[in-house]
Amino acid sequence: MGNTLPFLQIDVFTDRPFFGNPVAVVLDADGLSSQAMQRIARWTNLSETTFVLEPTDARADYRLRIFTPDRELPFAGHPTLGSARAVLHSGRLKQRDTTTLTQECAAGLVRLRRDAGRLFFEVPPERTTQVSASDALAIADALGLGAETETPRFEAIDVGPVWLTAALRDADQVHAVSPDFARLAELSRRLGATGVNVHATYPTGYRDGRGQGVQVAVRSFAPAAGVPEDPVCGSGNACVALQRRARGEHHDYTATQGEVIGREGRINVAYRGEAIEIGGDTVVTIEGRISVD
Repeated sequence: MGNTLPFLQIDVFTDRPFFGNPVAVVLDADGLSSQAMQRIARWTNLSETTFVLEPTDARADYRLRIFTPDRELPFAGHPTLGSARAVLHSGRLKQRDTTTLTQECAAGLVRLRRDAGRLFFEVPPERTTQVSASDALAIADALGLGAETETPRFEAIDVGPVWLTAALRDADQVHAVSPDFARLAELSRRLGATGVNVHATYPTGYRDGRGQGVQVAVRSFAPAAGVPEDPVCGSGNACVALQRRARGEHHDYTATQGEVIGREGRINVAYRGEAIEIGGDTVVTIEGRISVD
């Protein structure tokens, strides 16, 4: 069969297989070229495929490279959580204390922790810039929000990926968004963004179909990166958490994502002093080996 490497597929932001956002993880990938990694990511055709390598920074437990079907990303949220689960599941963590991990990636060092079986990553330092009124109007139009809707205030929030992020009127409006993906892709490329991210607050006391209390609805669109709608997006939710904090919200919450496309992602957001952590459950769905010849 030729040269093979350990391979896992992890469902992230769910405690039930096939309801979250899958990430493909290739372990022991130090011998692969960038071209081979991109080819594998294009073949898996998931929103992200990751490759675990030996760290170059002595403070890190492992190094991670993250690819969409058509490009490499400096950082992404659900691949970070899924890859950490793969590293732990495969017994590759050398340290005895598995309650904290440090990942090295192109965006720098990312700290992770385990809490009651869930994994959390600390949001990297961000940079936020205001989107112009004309561009915000174009984004709103591409999302199909309609002329009668007040134009949302979009911000470009850079956490490694750049998400054009805005709060909408309510969760129903978030769920009703019907994007023109070609226009969103063009706008994202022109504005140097990974994609567009919208969110809103549920009514107080709202519970989902499983009877769980949830507070925020989120959707993320990245057609310019080959992902029309990200089922459950860690970096997108990081941008939502940052935007909410900037507007005075400092309470931990649970967000939903993916219902419109048949998923049930649940994202746990924790404000810990100056830090923000994004976390959730992870499930191993596939384990085996992948041919890399």
